[in-house]
Amino acid sequence: MIKGPPSIQGPRMGLITPSFSMKGNGSASAPKGVVPARPAPQPHPKDEDSLVQMAEHIPAGTRTPMCAHCSMVIRGPFLVAMGKSWHKEEFNCAHCQSSLAHTGFVEENGSVYCEHCYEEFFAPACSRCQAKILGEVINALKQTWHVYCFLCACCQQPIRNNTFHLEDGEPYCEQDFYTLFGTGCHGCEFPVEAGDKFLEALGYTWHDTCFACAVCNKALEGQTFFSKKDKLLCKKHAHTLKL
Repeated sequence: MIKGPPSIQGPRMGLITPSFSMKGNGSASAPKGVVPARPAPQPHPKDEDSLVQMAEHIPAGTRTPMCAHCSMVIRGPFLVAMGKSWHKEEFNCAHCQSSLAHTGFVEENGSVYCEHCYEEFFAPACSRCQAKILGEVINALKQTWHVYCFLCACCQQPIRNNTFHLEDGEPYCEQDFYTLFGTGCHGCEFPVEAGDKFLEALGYTWHDTCFACAVCNKALEGQTFFSKKDKLLCKKHAHTLKL
């Protein structure tokens, strides 16, 4: 049976890649569909790769370094932090001046801050749990997230810095997106992914490169084509080939 030229469609949209950086529970209902078994999601941990550091205490007599704060020689016990040496009494939060000798601190733009001041003035808030982020930050959908708060709406696993797709405003990892919503190419049986050019003909979806004559591989986009026993044929081979 002779078929007319198929309609060509532009790239599928929806591919999004979140940015991944260092800075510093409700769940969405999943659509119906068969999804492969996945490991159980991990509970929300404390920040991974936390920005919070602790100063190292060095006893007297080891050496006499220069203090990074006052530029004076240190004679006696001292602290080492951020690759520099400090008088114990001069290693303080840049904002509230509380001592950081025995507590955690965070470096920001060359200055040191206690955790409280860093959270108040610098740490971004997680869009999901609203807690401040003191470790890895996921920047996606114009918002910031803990690694374990930016989850696939179906399998509830962290998406991290991997590619994800949006469906009805919810993020999905690639595997679940194509399992639940994806369209397969009738020619190669691989998914028609975001950015792919595709055709719709004979009731199927095809990559534009897969829509070709089964004999000579001539591209049939925009051309008159024939179909015999589910095989695409150009005009020449439709009249010469017996299937």
